[in-house]
Amino acid sequence: MSPHSAHIARVYDQIIARNPGEREFHQAVEEVFESLHLVLEKHPEYMDSSVLERMCEPERQIIFRVPWTADDGAVHINRGFRVQFNSALGPYKGGLRFHPDVLLGTMKFLSFEQVFKNSLTGLPIGGGKGGSDFDPKGRSETEIMRFCQSFMTEAYRHLGDTVDVPAGDIGVGRREIGFLFGQHKRITNRYEAGVITGKGTTWGGSLLRPEATGYGTVYFTEHMLRSRGESVDGRRVIVSGSGNVAIHAIEKVQELGGTVIAASDSAGCVHDPDGIDLELLREVKEHRRERISAYAEARPRARHIDGAVWSLAAEESADIALPCATQNEIDGDAARALAEAGIRAVAEGANMPCTPEAVDVFQEAGVLFAPGKAANAGGVAVSALEMQQNASRDSWTAEYTDERLAETMEHIHTLCASTAEEYGVAGDYVAGANIAGFLRVADAMLAQGVI
Repeated sequence: MSPHSAHIARVYDQIIARNPGEREFHQAVEEVFESLHLVLEKHPEYMDSSVLERMCEPERQIIFRVPWTADDGAVHINRGFRVQFNSALGPYKGGLRFHPDVLLGTMKFLSFEQVFKNSLTGLPIGGGKGGSDFDPKGRSETEIMRFCQSFMTEAYRHLGDTVDVPAGDIGVGRREIGFLFGQHKRITNRYEAGVITGKGTTWGGSLLRPEATGYGTVYFTEHMLRSRGESVDGRRVIVSGSGNVAIHAIEKVQELGGTVIAASDSAGCVHDPDGIDLELLREVKEHRRERISAYAEARPRARHIDGAVWSLAAEESADIALPCATQNEIDGDAARALAEAGIRAVAEGANMPCTPEAVDVFQEAGVLFAPGKAANAGGVAVSALEMQQNASRDSWTAEYTDERLAETMEHIHTLCASTAEEYGVAGDYVAGANIAGFLRVADAMLAQGVI
């Protein structure tokens, strides 16, 4: 075994031992480390000063109690998290997730990914993530408000526009951001617009922030296809999820001339051979807050299926798959089915929705594959643009913000492609993203000393 391979193996074994049971975190680290063999072989100096060890250990992990009172008077206790993983490039930046499956290991995996994603944008932001095991589904607006106020009563002391700037994620939309921001303002007696992003446009938010992650994923997909002389135009697309990222990915696909034939939620999926009716989907999911089966009931040719959306690829000869729901939703079997059905491109709108086996299947089959840290970086990029607007007390037009988003996604695509080529793995966007993201963070860490 070469010295750099032995070094990586030793560090990885230490991470497993120090973080038992945190499988998603282990998976995220392993995926990055697989690419770093190429870096250390070319630049052994990165083995000095324990850069890998420091990069895989969060700078700070905060866990706190979140008590709140339900409408019936019952007192509930949830757990809050904020993992401030790496600030070498700037203040911690990353979303808040409210979901019953949230654990410390979940937050560590997400914040670790966030470090590299934020690095790829080229913007001055570090990586972090947070949230709670609180489930907003089925809760009244006043219950959600009470929970958000209790969460921020503890979290506020760890946040600030030069320290840590959270945003939304699963279970945290503009409503929740409003409650969180309001409580921060109440506690601190300061209107610090830059303390959180994803705000309403009338009180410091950026136009296009809700759309950014979904739009950015499709922009990246378009650039991948163009590298082969192809386009989203005329392609049939399957999207998983029906939340914020999925809905705006569908919107951008339609703008570019593609047809989205399926979407999903946790209770199944809908197949609409005529193409998803975006306004109906928004009505069902964003306004009525119903299951996606209600969409099928309102569309004559649509049907609801109990199961994963990916099974439709072969039936409908789909060309593009955009997993925009949650982690590890595409396993090896699903990936093989998609590849055999002729899928040409897969771009991760969610964070790590494809298992390592699935990624291997796509790459071996010659399917264009974009990892989440590159493909879905549009959301955090526009969050950083919101921070810029807050700092200058300015407000940009939607057209200008979309132009900046498109430029950022083109930059990320070019960076990933050129880095992969430089390290002898042309066309491997996973390696390109991992290496490019690592180099910028590692160089900053070395420059700032052992801290």
